[in-house]
Amino acid sequence: MDVYLEVGAKRMFAGALEWPGWCRAARDEGSALEALLAYAPRYAAALKGSRLGFEAPTDLRVVERLPGDATTDFGAPSAAPNIDAEPMTEADLRRAQALLRACWRAFDAAADAATGKELRKGPRGGGRDLETIVEHVVGADAGYLRMIGAKAGAEQEAGPEPMRAAISTALASAVRDGVPPSPRGGKRWTPRYFVRRSAWHVLDHAWEIEDRIED
Repeated sequence: MDVYLEVGAKRMFAGALEWPGWCRAARDEGSALEALLAYAPRYAAALKGSRLGFEAPTDLRVVERLPGDATTDFGAPSAAPNIDAEPMTEADLRRAQALLRACWRAFDAAADAATGKELRKGPRGGGRDLETIVEHVVGADAGYLRMIGAKAGAEQEAGPEPMRAAISTALASAVRDGVPPSPRGGKRWTPRYFVRRSAWHVLDHAWEIEDRIED
């Protein structure tokens, strides 16, 4: 399966070109690719029932390397592979929305499983609680919407479901009408990169919750 690498000074991300959300980080290339393969079953589980046809590969092929930046080293992917510059068709939009819905279901399932349970703290006693993680994901989605020229108003305060409806509407508008330029000349994302970044963030926190549930 074709993958890309985003290479920072301290951290590296490996991501599947055709499967947004399946993206993992490590300190070096070999470890990043290892981590990506290790998470293939979890990604398959997240997409189960979506009819998207994901099958975990046994081998990966690096076809693109991208320079990372401070965001990469901080712990979030920041560079868009070349494929994300391509326009999306209506079929692409339907696939992207189905993929996002699958990621949201995976996050909700993790949150439901953690409800009423303690989340394991980090080695220094840190780590967000469940409610704060959910709020963080919704808040990040509001920020992501601005990157395709949309705004989240009351949806951000109303919780995940209204925010997801706003995302679906904004993504469709971005695909059909184009992403409007920033009034101040700031950076915008393509629809494909929006899906890639949003799917990664939702699944990253879904898996964090799963890993931190106290036995």
